[in-house]
Amino acid sequence: MNIAIDIGNTQIKTGVFDKGTLIHKENFTFSMFGSKMEMLCSNYAIERGILSHVSRLNPEHIMQLENLMPILLLDSNTRVPFKNRYATPKTLGVDRIALAAAAASQYPGQNVLVVDSGTCITFDFVNSKSEYLGGAISPGIEMRYKAVNDYTANLPLLKPDNVIPEQGDSTSNAIHRGILNGVVCEIDGTVDQYVAENLNLTVVLTGGDANFLANNLKSSIFAIPNFLLDGLNSILIHNIEE
Repeated sequence: MNIAIDIGNTQIKTGVFDKGTLIHKENFTFSMFGSKMEMLCSNYAIERGILSHVSRLNPEHIMQLENLMPILLLDSNTRVPFKNRYATPKTLGVDRIALAAAAASQYPGQNVLVVDSGTCITFDFVNSKSEYLGGAISPGIEMRYKAVNDYTANLPLLKPDNVIPEQGDSTSNAIHRGILNGVVCEIDGTVDQYVAENLNLTVVLTGGDANFLANNLKSSIFAIPNFLLDGLNSILIHNIEE
């Protein structure tokens, strides 16, 4: 079995895989890292792992992992199951590398656009030749709410809502409608551009805001919450088989 470990800004996300199948997923805080990893290794016959965002862990955590299993530390030099055509490959984030790997592995021979809605909204395109061509990065939903408050004198800091108001008939509703409807229109518009330029486009939606967006986008999409973990596992398998 494999374990994929994604170090986020506030949480650590882990997925235990039996070959290509995710059989267990667990999120936890940095303070629980050591105990959770030991528990996962006790509960599952984990043979190897892959870790993304290495810089966010201290050396002791990495040493602990290396004592538990062979661990692949993902970076821009890691072998991946796609051809990286990014103009500045050294600057490509490991999260986007993992998403491109998932696209190439799960949808071989297809044009795939991955939309990841988290801290930032990222668009990543892999063509039918398994070539990663890049995409786009824009502010995520929560970042937009913070910006409205930070860069004005009187607008409040609101929590993102799950429903887009039909009318901006109050300051709060105007903020919710402006941000949420703006994000939906941005994603729909970007998808339309890729559809116009690429035949047989598959669109995958993932990230923390995927459920909200899936209910509001007009585009035909596949909402796959664990797509990044799937990509990490596909990179690990690719390196094992090389």
